[in-house]
Amino acid sequence: MGRIAGLASGLDTGETPIAKEIHHFIHLITGVAVFLGVTFFIIAFILGYHWLDAVIFLIGIIVANVPEGLLATVTVCLTLTAKRMASKNCLVKNLEAVETLGSTSTICSDKTGTLTQNRMTVAHMWFDNQIIEADTTEDQSGVQYDRTSPGFKALSRIATLCNRAEFKGGQDNVPILKREVNGDASEAALLKCMELALGDVMSIRKKNKKVCEIPFNSTNKYQVSIHETEDSSDPRHLMVMKGAPERILERCTTIFICGKEKVLDEEMKEAFNNAYLELGGLGERVLGFCDYLLPSDKFPLGFKFNSDDPNFPIDGLRFVGLMSMIDPPRAAVPDAVAKCRSAGIKVIMVTGDHPITAKAIAKSVGIISEGNETVEDIAQRLNIPVSEVNPREAKAAVIHGSDLRDLSSEQLDEILRYHTEIVFARTSPQQKLIIVEGCQRMGAIVAVTGDGVNDSPALKKADIGVAMGIAGSDVSKQAADMILLDDNFASIVTGVEEGRLIFDNLKKSIAYTLTSNIPEISPFLAFILCDIPLPLGTVTILCIDLGTDMVPAISLAYEEAESDIMKRRPRNPFNDKLVNERLISMAYGQIGMIQAAAGFFVYFVIMAENGFLPSKLFGIRKQWDSKAINDLTDSYGQEWTYRDRKTLEYTCHTAFFVSIVVVQWADLIICKTRRNSLIHQGMRNWALNFGLVFETALAAFLSYTPGMDKGLRMFPLKFLWWLPAIPFMLAIFIYDETRRFYLRRNPGGWLEQETYY
Repeated sequence: MGRIAGLASGLDTGETPIAKEIHHFIHLITGVAVFLGVTFFIIAFILGYHWLDAVIFLIGIIVANVPEGLLATVTVCLTLTAKRMASKNCLVKNLEAVETLGSTSTICSDKTGTLTQNRMTVAHMWFDNQIIEADTTEDQSGVQYDRTSPGFKALSRIATLCNRAEFKGGQDNVPILKREVNGDASEAALLKCMELALGDVMSIRKKNKKVCEIPFNSTNKYQVSIHETEDSSDPRHLMVMKGAPERILERCTTIFICGKEKVLDEEMKEAFNNAYLELGGLGERVLGFCDYLLPSDKFPLGFKFNSDDPNFPIDGLRFVGLMSMIDPPRAAVPDAVAKCRSAGIKVIMVTGDHPITAKAIAKSVGIISEGNETVEDIAQRLNIPVSEVNPREAKAAVIHGSDLRDLSSEQLDEILRYHTEIVFARTSPQQKLIIVEGCQRMGAIVAVTGDGVNDSPALKKADIGVAMGIAGSDVSKQAADMILLDDNFASIVTGVEEGRLIFDNLKKSIAYTLTSNIPEISPFLAFILCDIPLPLGTVTILCIDLGTDMVPAISLAYEEAESDIMKRRPRNPFNDKLVNERLISMAYGQIGMIQAAAGFFVYFVIMAENGFLPSKLFGIRKQWDSKAINDLTDSYGQEWTYRDRKTLEYTCHTAFFVSIVVVQWADLIICKTRRNSLIHQGMRNWALNFGLVFETALAAFLSYTPGMDKGLRMFPLKFLWWLPAIPFMLAIFIYDETRRFYLRRNPGGWLEQETYY
């Protein structure tokens, strides 16, 4: 426990993939903003502007570049997805983990309780050198076996005594197989089996008082207890042991067959191996049982046994038999594994069970698919030694924990790289951690699922740890980032889909938010370079970023998944970024430019309507902004006072702002989908439909509410001044629909490489 706690608490988990993406995005935007700001600060200086004016330009350009609403958008998007996942039985403890699951390329799954139901039932026993089928029916109407044979008596005595499981109280009227048990699932299965076969197990335990115990641990893989026997004529100590069959066998020198104790020779070891392989091959968990009657002269009654440093023999014991338990796979797992595979996610099984059992379960749930062979299978088919088979020919691999111990990190990387289907068996908690680190070294984003204390280091180290909510231990839930409330592996597939959807939707939100940066920056650039009256003010920019754009950007979080979401390969964290060059080129270089054109068109229309034709505006800025000039003439010779000029300028700011809102309608609709046509995707996202209405209503409110001219310097517009931006809005919509049409017609072509963000 201490070692596992040390492993789990000493791990550096690093940043989540979404945190890395947002940092990358921040650096990108900061770089662009500072570069543009400083460049135009220097240009303004060269053009002879006052230094204070140049600083105002610098601030204006940086403000226009920074998407102020993004923090709220990202947080709300993640929260909405976390809420949606909770309704689908995935409880997210860490908001950023929502997206991590969508980026996952490898899932390392524990077997017991995750892929299987962790409802063990004894299915077979091997004693007196024969395999017996256990009766698992409630009324004992199934297969009967000889319960009077000495072999069964010896085996049942060990299974009863070397067992810490107990029935919970007040269940006398409940059928034995349905009773609740305090204790481990394997021990609960043994307890129920013995209760059915022998009757009152607790009274047998009372008669054979326990005096010492070495609990099971994952290093020794066995459990020992010592009891005072009930034999009144010769009271002695009986030592009973159960655990991993191969560990039990290596501590035995004799075997109990048909009432006689025989030497454990090669012939008997062969018989043991055959039985073990047969039971393990059925996908059953096999336990070995042995005992030893301690000599009364060395160990009299009252002897002080020491369990920490054993002062009694734990070698030279008598092997009695095997019992195997079936832990049926969860019904939804094969389908979930198939979905993971079609989504390009590699599922690796990591378990403490024997390789044969693990392989059988892996085949039954589809982790090892039909027809895929391991190195051993190929060697068996071709009848050649395993050493002669080229490991790269085998798609599947089953790796034993003892082999894993001897592998270098390069050899482990080779296994992870060249085998598509992998099962790690008989692994320790430390080895689970090594496997996760190996996958991460290969550049994979790793999810780990588990329910036990021994899974906690791997759960903590993984990019996302997924614990089981019902059967999971408290330690595993604490180490994990996400908890499956229904203990269903299939819920992970839901989580992957939601994670991919949030990444897609965040991309769409950012594409929408960034597009309006160009019509916000370009007025400042024109103001400096062309010397025209300022077309859009800093306050108006904030009204867009923190006002009209907020609700529509958040509404994209409600957008449904596109049809290819679970058929795509997981994103490559090195080159498939949240914000990439293609997104920037679409938002800034294409759609943003059309939006800027709309804004300037409206600006020049209103100026012209009021007497200032475009030719008159260039180079007029100094006189326009001078309070001393109250007789500035327009193209028709009319004189304008400073106050009237400013009223016209602020009206232009308002109109430019409204034109951005109008073209953002089209931008919002085209950002709904990155590949599908709007006809496929539809307008079923009512949050987005509300966003369209909301931004229009807010723009009208800011424009027409009395008093806005004093506070935000926004003036009411004529209705006709809303219309010049509409052709540009239609142009954006038609342009992007055409682009996506050719993108679908020619997948992987030049257009996709250059514009699919």
